[in-house]
Amino acid sequence: MALACSLPCLPLARPYTADPWSPSMPINRLSVSLSSSHPPSFWAKRANPFSTSRRARSGARAEMHESGSTLAVDAFTNVKHVLLPITDRNPYLSEGTRQAAATTTTLAKKYGADITVVVIDDKPKESIPEHDTQLSSIRWHLSEGGFKEFGLMERLGEGKKPTAIIGEVADDLNLDLVVLSMEAIHSKHVDGNLLAEFIPCPVLLLPL
Repeated sequence: MALACSLPCLPLARPYTADPWSPSMPINRLSVSLSSSHPPSFWAKRANPFSTSRRARSGARAEMHESGSTLAVDAFTNVKHVLLPITDRNPYLSEGTRQAAATTTTLAKKYGADITVVVIDDKPKESIPEHDTQLSSIRWHLSEGGFKEFGLMERLGEGKKPTAIIGEVADDLNLDLVVLSMEAIHSKHVDGNLLAEFIPCPVLLLPL
């Protein structure tokens, strides 16, 4: 006699996707957000409550991310000379440049590093009417961060790409870190695709 049975429908397992927090940028480009010290809490949302192994994998990924964050922070301990490129023409500095200046002074103060500022513009000094005002703004913002003494370079009217100039300065001074706001990339002042090619040291990209 034939037996008939009805099996409960089991949920289909979702295909495993790559961890969105795994590094995808070139090794010499470091991008972090200083506004939050923790990654978004979506690990728990991705976990399947009916699968213990899925929870275990999620926990392992979270631990790996925490470990990666620790390594990124520890990497700053070897930073002894930081470059702050300024590419905008705002005489009082744009929001992104002010953010980069504050981050630069914070890192330099914490890790005992020196600061060099390079002002880059494709126009010569004589064609920039508020050039002196911008230099005063730079000095004020770095002084607010505790640095009244710092290196200051001007690369004006050379006809070179700002990314190439940043790379030249970083190479000539043997710098350990470049701090840039994403604003410089969004405004097309810096070509993000050329960062890895021209800049020989890590680049800290600050989101707006």
